[in-house]
Amino acid sequence: MNRYIRIFTNGIIRENPLLMLMIGLCSSLAVTTAVANGIGMGLSMTFVLLMSELVISLFKKLIPESVRIPVFIIVIAAFTTVIDYMLKAYFPDLSKAMGVFIPLIVVNCIIMGRVESFASKQPLGNVIFDALGMGLGYTWVLTGIAIIRELLGSGTLLGFHVLPTSFPPILFFVLPPGGFFVFSLFVSLNLLIKARLKPLPTEANHEEEPA
Repeated sequence: MNRYIRIFTNGIIRENPLLMLMIGLCSSLAVTTAVANGIGMGLSMTFVLLMSELVISLFKKLIPESVRIPVFIIVIAAFTTVIDYMLKAYFPDLSKAMGVFIPLIVVNCIIMGRVESFASKQPLGNVIFDALGMGLGYTWVLTGIAIIRELLGSGTLLGFHVLPTSFPPILFFVLPPGGFFVFSLFVSLNLLIKARLKPLPTEANHEEEPA
């Protein structure tokens, strides 16, 4: 159980795909001008990541080494199509707001990276907690950034006005520079939290090794 907790929390803090690995930033910053978009993108990514890692882990021994990358892409594309059509059917406004960024999940570096480096080499139990940790780590960062950007940039949360009219929206936060500024604050906060966490056993052993 401790192993599963460690794998899960790695994606939340220590190996957060956005704050530590800094991959998949383009779509992430593009959709975080609204909280609904951030939540929708995060949960969509979590679904695709979880299902893709499960399938790859289950069938990894049957996938020839020479075609593993095309197979990975096909699996990811299949689940991306599923979530894309689900959003269009049940959440059309959200699907329209996020535009091409949902279909582009298929080429997101986060999913391909985890499938290649983790799911194709690890047992099913580890894969489930890795996918959930990475997906939820991605989701909380998107949601947090979106809350700040929508609140300060538009004066709303989930489309509802929450700031008084005397507080004018700050356009900077809904523009790309504002996205990068808020993202840098989250990176700094994550590094501070990581520095205060107890090192993992592997990290502690590595630090004790002579240079």
